[in-house]
This record gives sequence, structure tokens and C-alpha cells, in this order.
Amino acid sequence: MKNFHLHMVSDSTGETVHAVARACLVQFGEVQATEHIWPLIRTEGQLNRVIDHIEQNPGIVLYTVINAEIRRALEEGCRRLQVPHIHALDTIIKMMAGYLGERAEGHVGAHHRMDEEYFGRIKAIHYTLSHDDGQSAHDLSDADVVIVGVSRTSKTPTCVYLANKGIKAANVPFVPGCPLPKALDTLKRPLVIGLTKDPDRLISIRKNRLQQLNEIGHSPYIDPVAVREEMVQARRLFQSKGWKSIDVTKRSIEETSALILQLWKDRQRMRK
Repeated sequence: MKNFHLHMVSDSTGETVHAVARACLVQFGEVQATEHIWPLIRTEGQLNRVIDHIEQNPGIVLYTVINAEIRRALEEGCRRLQVPHIHALDTIIKMMAGYLGERAEGHVGAHHRMDEEYFGRIKAIHYTLSHDDGQSAHDLSDADVVIVGVSRTSKTPTCVYLANKGIKAANVPFVPGCPLPKALDTLKRPLVIGLTKDPDRLISIRKNRLQQLNEIGHSPYIDPVAVREEMVQARRLFQSKGWKSIDVTKRSIEETSALILQLWKDRQRMRK
């Protein structure tokens, strides 16, 4: 495992440069980064402390600094220390500016304005957290997406990911022998998605979960015959209701969420 220092500098919250860095790091399986995040760097004094720290821990410097003076000073400091440095968004912004024939306005933290989209995400998060694991089933009709699935198919994290995209997502557990909320049968507005997973993989995940809780032992929850039957029943239910279903066995939460988001957008377009 190769280790290195990664400095992320921003004159805003630092969320963008951190997201870009993480997206790049996953491409290097044998690399471990020691992350140094420097948000809200807007004065010369703040920047000097950052450069001093970079000198003590040399590595790669990524930045999303808009202020021209701070950016120039940061780049001069990096050149003096002979450390690699790059603006995380420069190439994309320049390409867009060339294509659109427009000049980037250079607003610090412009994408974090408390606009309608921002408040929409907050509203979606509140809805999703209050409709986790079958809660508040009386107003499922207010959801954008309702996810139904057996235990350990990543229903909750998928819903939370969607909520951060502004999608009000509720999830309902499928448990053999337990009736689902009657509201599911009358939903018109929300997109209902069923999540499935390979039974063997599901059993492995459930065993790990029980071990973490020190509750390992014989249980239908991890019995191979019972779990396979549980999955058969879930698939039959999804098919009988006409719900879209997604096999999440080999999908990450991000991949599953992206597919659900695309299905939801396609549905919205068809309704216009």
C-alpha cells in the first residue's frame, strides 16, 4: 500500500474538491491518502498556515480557489515547494466557457446558495428520515420514490442518497408473513421499486450483521432454505404489482441510486 499526503484547499466549504478527490482515489486500489482538508481559505494569513503545513507534509495539492489573489499565492507557494498542484475544476470550466461563449463569473461558493434546490434537498431528507423502514405509511403518496425490499438490501442508504439529490424516498421492508401497508396498493404518484439480491450473498451479509450484534445462531433470518423462499416471494410480489425491480447484488449504493433516479426522470418525462 502506497501512502501519500493529499491537500485539498478551498475558499468555500471544500465539499467539491473533496468529492473530486474521492472520485479519483477510488481508481487506485493500492494507494492510501492522508487527507488534509482546508476549507474557507480567504486571507493571506490562512493561506500561509496551509502552505507551512504543505511544506511539512509534501504531497499533491488540489484546490477550488476562486479568489484570484489567494489562488496566485497558493500556486506560487506550491511551485516554490515543488509539489504537484492543480485546480480541480479548471479544465471543465474552460471547456464550458469555450463551448458556451461565456465567461465564468467566479462566484465563491456559488453552488451552495440557499436557493429553491437547496431547500428541496432539505425537505427530501426530512421526509426520507421520517419514512424509513415502513414508518409513517399513511402519507406514502407524498413520496417521489418508494423502495420495497427484504432485509439487508441497502434500502435505507439508497433512500438517503436519493434524498441528497432532492428525491423524497421512503422505504418499506418486505417480511414474509407480514402484510405490507395498504397504502402501497393505491399509490399513483410515486415510483415503486423492489430491491432483490442473490440469496447466498444475502445470507453472508446477514450473518455478518448478526455477528456484530453477538446474536449468531440458528434463525430463519439466515437459513438458506428460508432466505431463498423469502427472495422468491419478494420477486413474485414485485412482478404481481407491476413494480420495477433491481438486483443490487453487484451494484453499489451509488449505482442503484443512479438507476432509480434515471427511472424516476424517465417516468416524469412520460407524464408531461
